[in-house]
Amino acid sequence: MSLDSRALLSRKAELERALGEPLTLSPLVGPLRIFQRKRGHRHSIDDAMTAWYALQKTPAARRCLDLGAGVGTVGLSVLYALGEHARMTCVEAQDTSFLLLCANVECNGFGDRVTAIHGDLREVEIASDFDLVTASPPYFPVHAGTLPQDPQKAYARFELRGHVGDYARIARRHLRGDGWFVFCFPFQQKRRGVDLVSSEGFHLASCRDIVPKKGAAPLFSVFAARLRNDGPMVQEPPLIVEGDDGRYTEEMLAIQRTRGFGPQGTNATD
Repeated sequence: MSLDSRALLSRKAELERALGEPLTLSPLVGPLRIFQRKRGHRHSIDDAMTAWYALQKTPAARRCLDLGAGVGTVGLSVLYALGEHARMTCVEAQDTSFLLLCANVECNGFGDRVTAIHGDLREVEIASDFDLVTASPPYFPVHAGTLPQDPQKAYARFELRGHVGDYARIARRHLRGDGWFVFCFPFQQKRRGVDLVSSEGFHLASCRDIVPKKGAAPLFSVFAARLRNDGPMVQEPPLIVEGDDGRYTEEMLAIQRTRGFGPQGTNATD
């Protein structure tokens, strides 16, 4: 079982002393809470929509792999929605993120369902195959901008340990023949993302552009890829997060009501 509020605050204080900086204890999905650095890389809609889209494609997955897991935002959201039968392997190289990943796994009561691996996803050995592989990879080549001084932000945003094609190569190595690889990538680099993943032997099955507000340009896209070729990629209608009034659209509200970002009814509230 997960820790109570007093125990969570005590663990937060321990982690703050270990890291020498303030943390936040933030909601994720349902009752889940995660430790994040207050001034570090933070959970975002990219992670939330990647988890949600993965659950649309594999609502009954049992064995899951999350590559470049960070502090666990995609992997734990997926695991929570899938229920007690599911198991998750998370791979994360960045030291601070891995420390927080392990704390988030422990404090949400997932210690017996998660295997956390500390290492570069391009080098680690994973002795298993999976129904689902998820990834929220860094978006930008190293030469595309100025690297943040903060290492956690730098590795999360820039391709210092490989690009989405490297993630796809590892996903292919460990994916069952009928499995799914679900990932996000910036809309402005959509063609690049498709090309890099396709070059590793994947067929893009579907894609959905995420629009932050009605009338705005898409911010990023979520993709579902398979090893088998089921035909051309289906471009699904854009998902618009906010309407003209600045409030969530009906579709986004429906997603929020499914506590695990799963199909309608998955861990839904009464």
